[in-house]
Amino acid sequence: MRLGFIGAGRMGRPIVDRLRAAGHEVTVLVRRPQSRATAETEADGLTGASTVAETVRDADAVFVAVLTDEQVRSVCLGPDGALAAMRPGATLIQHTTSAPATARLLVEAAAARGTGIRVLDAALSGGPNDIAEGRLTLWVGGDETVLEDVRPLLATYASPVLWVGAAGNGQRVKLVNNALFVAQVGLAVDAVRLAGSLGIGEEAILGALQHGSGASRALAIVAGGGSVDAVADRLSALMLKDVTVVREVARNAGADLGIIGTVLSSDAVEDKVLRVADAADDQDTRRAAS
Repeated sequence: MRLGFIGAGRMGRPIVDRLRAAGHEVTVLVRRPQSRATAETEADGLTGASTVAETVRDADAVFVAVLTDEQVRSVCLGPDGALAAMRPGATLIQHTTSAPATARLLVEAAAARGTGIRVLDAALSGGPNDIAEGRLTLWVGGDETVLEDVRPLLATYASPVLWVGAAGNGQRVKLVNNALFVAQVGLAVDAVRLAGSLGIGEEAILGALQHGSGASRALAIVAGGGSVDAVADRLSALMLKDVTVVREVARNAGADLGIIGTVLSSDAVEDKVLRVADAADDQDTRRAAS
């Protein structure tokens, strides 16, 4: 298939590589001429484009894997956005963590064009290693028949690919998952604190709990990093972004985060997990101002 890809960064580039390895022709949005030339010479089958329209106009399917909700709206909507330039019948596959309302907005904007463009809200869970091994998790909201049409394409880098209902539900599942994950990291942090007060070292308790009923994927990630501080240094920026979006979406929906919200607001999360990201943001701001 001919594919367009917007956002070939930390998560997007491994997806591009898997799609190319499966024999698809991929055009990637690369705005800087030097970067575009580098992309084009790195490997056969990868083409760089300087505008959204150039990236998507000949594509059977277009992927979006940018950083923020605002960027999704910027690259997809309006006269210079992807939906305005996509050919009739093409499919937009939106991977970026964003507000559920944005997914509905994309569906409505595509329908308003009247050219049969389809939209899938395909929230993802996992990292670059999962993509490389073809085991990224996708929670897909939208028309189930559209998902079945493009499932072979998604299966080149994701398994399982789960349909979760209407557009927006992919993001809702992702947000609940992310809230639960960060809360579980916070609980792991507090378990280390509790163990220390009982005379058990961090390495010992992290190793032991992985074999008990208190085990979780979050605990395994903390233990795999070797310490609470190590996982905070590595993942705090991503977790801060996730928690910020979760809180905003819950507030807008009038939803109570309940016990999960209590854990997210605890010292274990605020001081030991998210504050690392806050400090890094402050440092970046100071560097930019100097």
